[in-house]
Amino acid sequence: MRQRLATEQFDVIVVGGGITGLGVALDAASRGLRTALVERHDFASGTSSKSSKLIHGGLRYLQQGEVRLVYEALYERQRLRRNAPHLVSLLPFLLPILTKDGVVSRKIARALGSALWMYDITGGARIGKIHRRLRKQKALAHMPTMPSQRLASAYIYYDAQADDARLCITMARSAADHGAAVINQCAVTNILRSDFGQTTGVSVMCDGEQFDVRAHVVINAAGVWTDAVRSLEDGIDPDTIRPAKGVHVTVPWEKVRNDIAVIIPVPKDKRSLFVVPWGPKPDGTFTHTYIGTTDTDYQGPVDDPQCTKDDIDYVLRALNASVTTGITAEDVTGVWAGLRPLVKQVNAEEGTGKGGKAARTADLSRRHVVLTSDSGIITVTGGKLTTYREMAQDTVDAALKVLERNSQSTLTTQIKKCRTKNLKLHGAHGYKEPRVEGSAEAHLSHRYGSDVALVQELITANPQLSEALVPGLPYIKAEAVFSVIHEMALTLDDILSRRTRALLFDREATRVTAKSVAELVAPYAQWDEHRIEQEVQAFQEICEHEATMGTLPETELYS
Repeated sequence: MRQRLATEQFDVIVVGGGITGLGVALDAASRGLRTALVERHDFASGTSSKSSKLIHGGLRYLQQGEVRLVYEALYERQRLRRNAPHLVSLLPFLLPILTKDGVVSRKIARALGSALWMYDITGGARIGKIHRRLRKQKALAHMPTMPSQRLASAYIYYDAQADDARLCITMARSAADHGAAVINQCAVTNILRSDFGQTTGVSVMCDGEQFDVRAHVVINAAGVWTDAVRSLEDGIDPDTIRPAKGVHVTVPWEKVRNDIAVIIPVPKDKRSLFVVPWGPKPDGTFTHTYIGTTDTDYQGPVDDPQCTKDDIDYVLRALNASVTTGITAEDVTGVWAGLRPLVKQVNAEEGTGKGGKAARTADLSRRHVVLTSDSGIITVTGGKLTTYREMAQDTVDAALKVLERNSQSTLTTQIKKCRTKNLKLHGAHGYKEPRVEGSAEAHLSHRYGSDVALVQELITANPQLSEALVPGLPYIKAEAVFSVIHEMALTLDDILSRRTRALLFDREATRVTAKSVAELVAPYAQWDEHRIEQEVQAFQEICEHEATMGTLPETELYS
């Protein structure tokens, strides 16, 4: 990949290895465009590994009048379920109807029912199921820790779930399958231009060496770093992104005992949180439950969003109002915080709330925008995880217009229309549904699809690779080795944070196991003793930094 970057002439180069950039790379490569993608850190190391891990339309967006966004997202949800059945699974959601002073508000219950009918009609029913109302006891069976005396009944509806980082890695492999050169740990340092001011590529720093990558079109898909990339253009001082921080907290499943996702209200707030079970076992239980997400303005450094004490307290306060088990900060096993790259409102009326105050980030649109500069740089930002494919299609369509404008008309007439609507992702061909959900077989199958055969080959060659990677979590040692051999994992953090999600769900157990994981992959990654110590120390510092930030209130975080 590195050699190709330095020697080939590309039609497009994508800056940013999150879900949007990887979607653009796959769309462009599958159409026949000579495509490259560079990522400054690791694939999905930003927002795209720190979402709620839901593939959904967003029920609350209907309340904001974003009917078209919900319709499009639900359409994309179905495409993803069809094109990546190994990664995207059905997830039921419980919407409890809680009483106040023992009385059920018929108005609220009726409004919820109407909203869910609207969701089904908008596209929710494409999943093959429609919402229904549950009596109290059936609702309690799905989360027996709810306060029985306050629960009147509930609704159940259906959406989908996917490991966001796993989806991104699969997208990278899919783009490579179609001829794209994709590479991580490769930072853009400059944008190259012709004498006429048109973009001709980028300069990158890769493996300690700087070199130029030639491309007719540069696509900026850097998420919350979009403005930083745009600032490399002469005369550009952009201010288009309004980061919104979203935080999730992980606790042991026994503390909540929900077998499906549950939506809980936040007391004295107009928001709600998802309570999602994770790590299924064959007996129908799970290893963990995660709760989120928050949605708050963020003023700190975009390179280091962290979960603070205030964030944890906010999430646990909402959780404890909906369960009876008394969960404390000591029960938290993991956290993650990400930044949504929301597009600032350019219309003053749209960008303010009541009393002239700035609108809450939760109220800002999740729609995406595609901008084309005079020099031929295309910027795509905004949007959400579920709609990445549509964002990519719009972006590559814009790239084709630039290519045609810049006298690449011969090339553009040869390019096919978008193919990603029905394009199977890597691992989908030959995928078979596992026989027992929650089993070791199902765990690997849902992560690797047809590539599970390659993981099994590693285990056959070394049976010890079937052992647990981190105690209490479903990952096995073969997955760490596989990530180094086949998935461009270059650091211990890549393996433990994104190729597996060990850090997110049990930070302490992962920290304790870090050195043994480094020693395990060292022969495959060509790490000597010094490099092993470096990797372990770097990962320990990540864990310690995260733990420290979780004890600080927001006001002290950046002091």
